[in-house]
Amino acid sequence: MACFTFVKFMMVLFNLLILLVGLTLLGGGIWVSVDGGSFLQVLAPFSTHDMQSVKVGFFCIAIGGVLVLLCVVGCCGAHNESKCLLLLFFSIILIIFIAEVAAGAVALTYSSVAEGILKAWATPVLKNQYGSNLVVTKIWNNTMTELNCCGFTNYTDFTDSYYSEQSEGSYPPSCCQLDTAPCSQQQALLNAVQGCFEQLLEALQKNANIIGGIVVGIGGLEVASMVLSMYLYCYLDNNVS
Repeated sequence: MACFTFVKFMMVLFNLLILLVGLTLLGGGIWVSVDGGSFLQVLAPFSTHDMQSVKVGFFCIAIGGVLVLLCVVGCCGAHNESKCLLLLFFSIILIIFIAEVAAGAVALTYSSVAEGILKAWATPVLKNQYGSNLVVTKIWNNTMTELNCCGFTNYTDFTDSYYSEQSEGSYPPSCCQLDTAPCSQQQALLNAVQGCFEQLLEALQKNANIIGGIVVGIGGLEVASMVLSMYLYCYLDNNVS
């Protein structure tokens, strides 16, 4: 009985952690939806302003809502000793865990597909909005300066772009590693500055241990939650029988 009580306590504790994450995502999603402009600086520069403020906000709200609901199901199942709720909690966690594993496998196996999707978003933004949209321009300038990169792929992302047309064929200073413009196409070619996608990959590889630790931690929390919920379910099932 003491073991059962301890497992119930741990189940509630784990669900409080899930609730904390869910409320954080809900708060962030509402912030982005209501005041997306002030949130842009912490978002990746791979989408337009509207996509960031609307889609990211709704996505965070949706995920946060699911986590809060999941916490309610888990806590109620443990506190009320409801086999139905415990089984529902286990099933939801299992589906999420399988989806995460599948997504990770796809990302590792088809990284070129992910690059193609990001490129399809980033290239039109660079060609059409860099230099005309102040928000997009500022985000990309900060990104290229911090990562010492040029465009998404390389300087060719700015060829025949709005910025190039308005600046008489020149490219952003980052493409020539200059502090000031102009940066000609010939200079950009000779400097051969890496694209931001390659720099991001290098940054991810340098921090692979940290990222891996976070992923393992989340996976471990999910597995532990499933084990606890299934233990409670089996205990109740045996007592009823």
